[in-house]
Amino acid sequence: MQTSLIESIRNTAQGREADAILRSCVHCGFCNATCPTYQLLGDELDGPRGRIYLIKQMLEGQPVTTHTQLHLDRCLTCRACETTCPSGVRYARLAEIGKDLVEQQVPRPATQRVLRRLLRLVLPYPQRFAGLLELARGLRPVLPLSLARKIPYAEPVPPWPTRLHARRMLVLEGCVQRGATPQVTASAARVLDILGVTLLRAPLAGCCGALSAHLQAHDEALGFMKRNIDAWWPHIEAGAEAIVSTASGCGVVVKDYGAYLRDDPAYGVKAARVSALARDISEVLAGEDLSKFATHSTMRIAFHAPCTLQHGQRLSGTVEAILQRLGFTLTPIRDAHLCCGSAGTYSLLQAELSQRLLADKLSALHSDAPTLIATANIGCQLQLATQAQVPVKHWIELLDVSK
Repeated sequence: MQTSLIESIRNTAQGREADAILRSCVHCGFCNATCPTYQLLGDELDGPRGRIYLIKQMLEGQPVTTHTQLHLDRCLTCRACETTCPSGVRYARLAEIGKDLVEQQVPRPATQRVLRRLLRLVLPYPQRFAGLLELARGLRPVLPLSLARKIPYAEPVPPWPTRLHARRMLVLEGCVQRGATPQVTASAARVLDILGVTLLRAPLAGCCGALSAHLQAHDEALGFMKRNIDAWWPHIEAGAEAIVSTASGCGVVVKDYGAYLRDDPAYGVKAARVSALARDISEVLAGEDLSKFATHSTMRIAFHAPCTLQHGQRLSGTVEAILQRLGFTLTPIRDAHLCCGSAGTYSLLQAELSQRLLADKLSALHSDAPTLIATANIGCQLQLATQAQVPVKHWIELLDVSK
C-alpha cells in the first residue's frame, strides 16, 4: 500500500511504525473473512481493511471525525485478522496508533468520558474492584435479572500450597481476576506445586496495564507496567524461571512490555527480560509430565479459546492438547476463531455488539451438549457465565484434583 503521511507525523516514532505497517498491507481483504464485527455488520469500515484505510487517511491529513472514531471503537482488537493475514500486517499495533491519534483530535461526549474514566479508576485496582464487587453481590437480590446475572458468585478459594521447591515461578495475579475469581490463581499454584514448582506472589504487582492502554491512557499504562517490573525484578534476579499468567489477556500484554518500554532508558532492558520470561500457564504445563493429573472423567468440555490466547499469543490448540492428553473429551466448536464479545472493556463500551457476539459464541459452545465450558481468560469467563446454560470454569481448575 502506498502512503504519503503528513509531515507532522511522518518522522515521529509512531509515524514511522504506522507507515511500515501500512506498506505491508496488500489490501487483499482476507482479514474481513475472519473479522467478528465485519461478519455482524457487513460494513467495509467495520472490518480491518476499512479501518486500515481510515487510519491511512488520518495519517495523510484527511479530516478526522466521530465517524472515524465510531468504526475504530467498534474494533475488538481480537487479532483474528492477524492470524489470517498472508502478509503479516501488524493490525493491532496500527489500530492502537490510530485510536491514540483519534482520541487526541475528536472530543468524546461527556457521558463517554465519565464512563471511561470510572473504568480506569476502578477496574485496575484490586481493592477498589473487590469492594465494589462485594457491594454488588449484596445487592443482587434486588437488582433486575439482566444486571444481576452479570455479577459473578463468590466461589471457595482452595488453600495456597506452603511447600517450597527449587524451581520457582512468579505469578501475575492481575486486578479483576484477583477480585472475581481468585480460585483460578490458587488452583494454578496447587497444580504447579504437584509438579515441583513454587508459584511466587509479588504483593506490589497489580494490573498489567492493558485496560489503560486500551482506553488510550498511555502514560498510565506504562506506570502499571513499570510497577510490575519493579515488583518482579528481585525475584527475577534471584532465579525465577518464568512469569506465569492464567489470564491470557494479561499475558499477551506482559509479552509486549519490551515493545512498550523499548525506548525507556531505565526500563527498556528490564522490560525485554520480563517479556522473555512471560508464559501462559498452558505453555508451562505443555512441557511437563502431567501423568499425575490423568482423568477418566465423563465430562464433555467445550473449550473457548480466548482471542488473546489463539491470536495474540499464537497458542492455538495448546490447552486443547493438554486437556485431551489428560483424558477429557472436547466437543467440536464451530467458528472457534471468533470472539465472545468480552474484549476487555468492550462488553461495557459496546454492549449491543458484545451481546450479539456472545449469543453467537454460546450457540456454538452449547451445540454439542457439553457438561461444562472451559476457557483461559478472566474476561471471557465472566462474559460467558452471564448467559451460559452450563458452568463456566478456567481450564486450570479441572486439574486441581485435590480441591
